Amino acid sequence: MINIVLYEPEIPENTGNIMRTCVATNSRLHLIEPLGFKVDDAHLKRAGVNYIDKLEFFIYKDWDDFLSKNKGTFYYFTRYGKKPHDSFNYQDIDDIYLIFGKESTGIPRDILKNDLDHCMRIPMTSNVRSLNLSNCVAICTYEVLRQKGYPGLLFKEPHKSEDFIIDGIDHR
Repeated sequence: MINIVLYEPEIPENTGNIMRTCVATNSRLHLIEPLGFKVDDAHLKRAGVNYIDKLEFFIYKDWDDFLSKNKGTFYYFTRYGKKPHDSFNYQDIDDIYLIFGKESTGIPRDILKNDLDHCMRIPMTSNVRSLNLSNCVAICTYEVLRQKGYPGLLFKEPHKSEDFIIDGIDHR
């Protein structure tokens, strides 16, 4: 199981996009308070479209609350990381937690310093400090899924015939 953890997310549109990614990838979402929005925020719902009802998600009052309720292998995505996101072998790990920090300041160093071996960074040029949070979540989640062979995911759009491009028939 892939678990996406957002430490104090601030921007509802990012979290809504991440919710949609979680539904598309059968991943769970964990939100650590304080949040920069209400979970019923209109921006959040608009970005998550009509998929939020299919999402398994949890909200925690703080980092300690999250730690007390979750066990597994934690990976931290941070601009301070020295390893690329694809440098780990995720294939044989069952409970994976991909942890992302808030948009403005990231994950606090007090959390990171306890597990430097699992701190990573998505490679990019020196022209940018970081990518958009929802893009980072998608990139990293799909790397884990690629290594695992995309379990439970479809390789074609449902309700379309194999010859949809040729015959144009939608079998809904």
